[in-house]
Amino acid sequence: MCGIAGSVNKKIQEQDIYDTMLHRGPDEQSYFREDNVELHHLRLSILDIDGGKQPMHLGDRYTIIFNGEIYNHEELRIKFNLKCNSNSDTETLLKLYHALGEKMLIELDGMFAMAIYDKSNKTLFIARDRSGKKPVYLYKKNNSLVFASELKCLNNLCDLNVNTESIMQFIQWGYAMRSSVPYKDVVELLPAHYILTSTNNINISQHQWWSIQDQYHNSCNDTFEEAKAKVDNYLNLGVKRRIDTSDLEVGCFLSGGIDSGLVTAVAANKTAHTLKTFTVKFDGAFNEAPLAKQVADKYGTDHTEIEISFDHLENDIERILTNYGEPFSDSSAIPSYYVSQAAKRHITVVLNGDGADELFGGYRRYVPFAKYDFFNVGGLTSALGSTISKILPPPKNKKSLYNYAYRLSNIMSLNGAELYNASTVDIYDRLITDYDLMFDPDSKSHLEKIINDSQLSGLQKLLCLDFTTLLPGDLLVKMDIATMAHSLEGRSPLLMKELLDYVPSMPDTYKVKGKSTKHILRTLSNKYLPGDLIHQPKRGFEIPLSDWVENQLSTVISDYLLNSNGLMSQMIGLGTINNLLSNKLDINRVKRNKIIWALFSAEVWYQNRNAK
Repeated sequence: MCGIAGSVNKKIQEQDIYDTMLHRGPDEQSYFREDNVELHHLRLSILDIDGGKQPMHLGDRYTIIFNGEIYNHEELRIKFNLKCNSNSDTETLLKLYHALGEKMLIELDGMFAMAIYDKSNKTLFIARDRSGKKPVYLYKKNNSLVFASELKCLNNLCDLNVNTESIMQFIQWGYAMRSSVPYKDVVELLPAHYILTSTNNINISQHQWWSIQDQYHNSCNDTFEEAKAKVDNYLNLGVKRRIDTSDLEVGCFLSGGIDSGLVTAVAANKTAHTLKTFTVKFDGAFNEAPLAKQVADKYGTDHTEIEISFDHLENDIERILTNYGEPFSDSSAIPSYYVSQAAKRHITVVLNGDGADELFGGYRRYVPFAKYDFFNVGGLTSALGSTISKILPPPKNKKSLYNYAYRLSNIMSLNGAELYNASTVDIYDRLITDYDLMFDPDSKSHLEKIINDSQLSGLQKLLCLDFTTLLPGDLLVKMDIATMAHSLEGRSPLLMKELLDYVPSMPDTYKVKGKSTKHILRTLSNKYLPGDLIHQPKRGFEIPLSDWVENQLSTVISDYLLNSNGLMSQMIGLGTINNLLSNKLDINRVKRNKIIWALFSAEVWYQNRNAK
């Protein structure tokens, strides 16, 4: 795990990179300069500590900088008869690129953002992994290109200008959609995409090398038991690869849910040492620690319960939010930051259960979509939903059955992207902005392509949308920044190549059956986990957001949002913000506090965006 940065036709200073990104690579920093190309690398040493130094060269032709891990690189050496001099997956990538070019990407099981300079052909190749675990941002102006793992670093290198249209889109969605970023002349390289540009004439057109939507067009004929056996085998292989490709001890984040429980159960049998596991608990939330301890006891792990206190949140909140280098409003970033900070005291590499919900159907909102394609409702259904949602008073309890019915009736009244927004983040409201739901051209085209895909069921559309927007735009960003802020590497076995190719092809009923979410994983859990865990509802971090907004952080939130020189006061208007903060707008409490948090997150980013 590392940080990368580079440029073509623009001089950059190493110190400007170190000032903002040293946490991604505290062990070693080095660079390569030749002609009009610069490649910079910051290393967190995990695999082949002595032989994996970067930038790495292949003869006089290729030079690579690479952030991430290729978990099947030893298998690829055998498959393609690659002769290597080190144990480093970076060398495997160089040899594989020399043999296959960009076609190598489809072979990789890993998380990565890489850049390879071909001196002979004067080309620069930059690529990103399937799910988007490892980020890379591209700045192009005139005939110069600068790229980096983090926006903070890119802004430090290029003195970027704010893009208010992208920020308005963020306010409506609560996360960065697709390649959209809050700066002009900058895009994020999309998951499963690459660019290949001449270093003489810069072109950053993105090319897609893999698509999960294509995988949903496939249909497997496996019985449920056959599919469960395949998932079991793939899970074991994915965990084994992620343990074997580390020269450091690997631990596990262990919650009271089945995703991390399955990963822990398998990992405990794959390690040569006693597996270290970490469970978090904090006041005001359901305590999953007893459930997690059942798994820890069953597999004899070296278990640590991390108690998180938000007592100092008022002092920490600006630092946590500005780590992201862009507006970021997922409030679970707060406990993720504290958990990673605590875990780093014990370990440098940690496994997690990320991706299981978006792949196997883990959210409660998937249940109605498994029964009906709400993206393709008739006029009568839409009118009925609109009438019901207008009559019913807003819910007071987020977890209640009434709230579930209220949101469902609201979803029935909508269509297209507004329906997707309401069924996921549920943050868009015309009382806050008088704009239609906004999209950059890429996001609009992408959403329409999935929503209008007649080959997909309602559940498949929602899963595909979540995997390609919410997962890389929010959930994986959250974990990447939270872990790397503490030089901790997070690995996700459930996002392995083979599962991403196979699981979408399974019948919907293998994922959501009746009211049961992640049906196939829950059934598989009978083999590995204590019974108390298997039928627990998904909770995630139960964030006390309303308490933060209304009490603990109310003063700092008001100071930021009521600043007449602030960005939100210019974009939204002080009158609307005042009415929102004083609860004078007809918006239910949960949604109101999510909107306030999104505005606050954007303002904190804006006012601190140039801080080192």
